[in-house]
Amino acid sequence: MAGNSPADFNTISPRLLRLSKDHLKALSTVTLLLTDVLMLVVAFLVGYEAREDLPFFTRPQDQPAPLQYLPTIILHTATVLAMFYFSQLYHLKRAFSRIDQLRSVVGTVTLGTLFASGMQEFLLQNTSLETAYPRSLLFYVWFFSVVFTVFGREVHRRLWTLLRRRGVVRDNLLIVGDGRFAHDIISHIRNNSELGYVIVGIVTAEPKQGDMLGYPFIGAYADIPRLIDDLEVEQVIVALTDYRRGEVLDLIELCQRGKVDIKVFPDMFSYVVGDLNVDDLGGMALLTVRDIALRGWKLSLKRAMDLLGAGLGLVLLSPLMLLTALLIRLESRGSVFYSQVRMGLDGRPFAMIKFRSMRADAETNGRTWTVENDERVTRLGRFMRNNNWDEIPQLINVLLGQMSLVGPRPERPMYVQEFGRQIPDYMMRHREKAGMTGWAQVNGLRGDTSIALRTEFDRHYVENWSLWLDIVIIIRTIWQTITRSNRNAY
Repeated sequence: MAGNSPADFNTISPRLLRLSKDHLKALSTVTLLLTDVLMLVVAFLVGYEAREDLPFFTRPQDQPAPLQYLPTIILHTATVLAMFYFSQLYHLKRAFSRIDQLRSVVGTVTLGTLFASGMQEFLLQNTSLETAYPRSLLFYVWFFSVVFTVFGREVHRRLWTLLRRRGVVRDNLLIVGDGRFAHDIISHIRNNSELGYVIVGIVTAEPKQGDMLGYPFIGAYADIPRLIDDLEVEQVIVALTDYRRGEVLDLIELCQRGKVDIKVFPDMFSYVVGDLNVDDLGGMALLTVRDIALRGWKLSLKRAMDLLGAGLGLVLLSPLMLLTALLIRLESRGSVFYSQVRMGLDGRPFAMIKFRSMRADAETNGRTWTVENDERVTRLGRFMRNNNWDEIPQLINVLLGQMSLVGPRPERPMYVQEFGRQIPDYMMRHREKAGMTGWAQVNGLRGDTSIALRTEFDRHYVENWSLWLDIVIIIRTIWQTITRSNRNAY
């Protein structure tokens, strides 16, 4: 069983567990605050030295001693920390994007640095504490504040992730429901121990025996208040596949005990409506239940990015692509490329191009889903699949306008028909061009993983598209490929 199984919960002493629940969560925030203080002070001192040693600006004459900048350092540090606080950067999330955090830190440090500079003029001018704060020093302080703060927060994150994996700073979690949503949530938590959950059990409408993925069914809805008290539950996730509105409200009422956090997994209505927005119709309020983000000028912007990315990619990677073609021919008989019909925009079929990664006779007995350790995959093919290199020829599809750099991954027509019957609103993902990579893929949903969960991630992408989201997905794809940190790549 993975790191957050019930068995692992017992490997930590009860005294340490009580300490983690009562004190270590607060300690996590305090240590992050102290880390920021240390990094900001160090950044200012490094910026002070850089002003003399780096050639980007005119070297200063008779620069004041570092100690004279102490009031400025205190003002700068306090201002940036206040900005962090009001930007909720001390509201620690269990999972977050490093890229989003970088963007938040850059924006907040920029505002904090400029505000501190203004406060310097207002508070310290014409006093004994006044010290020259030239623009060159301001630039270096800003730059190193960003670098050191991001570095310090990454070290802090890795430390607390390690502690969570060791069984410290975890919350007891109760799952309500036994359908596929509950299955997907349990699978995700089990495979991501750094989230810091210990699943104590599963509750269903009526008492039942057995387990789901190794976690036992421990009672019915009526038992929830007792289970929360007896098992010291801190988080409850309601993950029902089909339910009535009144049923959810009753469950929430049963869970409202102490400091228990309650989360409800989106129901089927969420698959249809996406994000709700309120519009006005001559003074009459209307709910917009479907507002696709990618249209108008945004389509032109995305297409321009596709053309630029695909064109540069094909030019820069062409020598490696030629080498790959040669190695494929040397390893096994057959064509270099493998063309497969996939469903794209508006359900239109197109021929998706890949480097051949399987034996030439791999589909003699019919086309089947690729699984882990598939014997049909060649040695070179396994390397290419693990590094996503077999997908590179799809840059040609992007250049031709059949695909995009980012979008829902395309499926074969037979799978599309099957999934369309089984999963509500599955065809919604065909409102956009298929992508070489996607939001679901960078979140580990590739290969033999839940199609329902992939559909949810694809829906989120379609209805919340932005250029920044595409950039984040591309950066995460490249990073996961370099570090080989994307699970289910086979």
